[in-house]
Amino acid sequence: MNPDLEIVPTRRDESFRAWSHDYPHTVAKWHFHPEYEIHLIQGSRGKFFVGDHIGDFAPGNLVVTGPNLPHNWISELGPGERVPSRDVVLQFSRDAAEKMVAAFAELQPVLDLIDEASRGVQFPDEIGLAVAPLMLELASAHGCRRVEVLMALFDRLASCAARRTLAGPGYRIDAQHYMSSTINQVLAYLRQNLPGALREADVAEFAGMSVSTFTRFFRRHTGSTFVQYLNRLRINEACELLMCSALSVTDICYRIGFNNLSNFNRQFLAMKGMPPSRFRALHRLNEPHDAPEPHEPHEPHASLAPAAAPAAPGAAARPPERAAPTARAVIHSHRSLHP
Repeated sequence: MNPDLEIVPTRRDESFRAWSHDYPHTVAKWHFHPEYEIHLIQGSRGKFFVGDHIGDFAPGNLVVTGPNLPHNWISELGPGERVPSRDVVLQFSRDAAEKMVAAFAELQPVLDLIDEASRGVQFPDEIGLAVAPLMLELASAHGCRRVEVLMALFDRLASCAARRTLAGPGYRIDAQHYMSSTINQVLAYLRQNLPGALREADVAEFAGMSVSTFTRFFRRHTGSTFVQYLNRLRINEACELLMCSALSVTDICYRIGFNNLSNFNRQFLAMKGMPPSRFRALHRLNEPHDAPEPHEPHEPHASLAPAAAPAAPGAAARPPERAAPTARAVIHSHRSLHP
């Protein structure tokens, strides 16, 4: 059985993706992707597959997979049973790792680790349980804290000598062969033609199927209907453009393939919980802005008056006049969250 391609959505302002998901999940299947992956299992037991390796897993199972290396974890569950947040996943490119090592020579052991990951690397379960707090924090951290936690995770994994490789030395990764499978061709076709008028009938014809057959086929492989999947791709692209471009909401709507602004706003609200204009306004709160210049304290006006004559001998000392209080400017800063 050929593995399915997973498209890993990394934002333009992030160098890696960290997230968690329940089981079952649409990505929890025999699949591959060009990115490296650090994969932690938090709950349940079952079988896991990496290349030609098959093993048993329990909570704490921690595996690093290399580019295009197929993998999957199958939990032993009863009918209708779910495992909340079973998987915590970190995904990053080779380019991102090499740039980090180029900037910090101390990270060279990280490259040694990910070189081993071409066949999959497993760590003892106690290491997985020990780094679980770091993995979980990565899934919710922001800004520089993400990098700080990532460095701590890399340090812990790269210094672990008890790791072992999984797939056999003769196992050959054939990504070009995987990509020849129909679903992977369809997903690549959708991304390449996202701005266009993509109709399910046209994509079914591209896949060489009738519409009814394609509908069942697409849902079986993606867990979504064609329209749901397409809308999700387009809304994700809209988020990138809202964050990283000056295009208007209307321009973005038509650029990503919607032909109706009200439908775009409705779909965006349903997926993101807010309209696109507010999404952009909130994101802009992260942008640096000039702070008001501090006001210099006023010198007392009394210093400009001539010095008082010395008091006559025996006269009661006259208390010095107090300068009138100087009004201080109060600067109110207000940034609207509304577009």
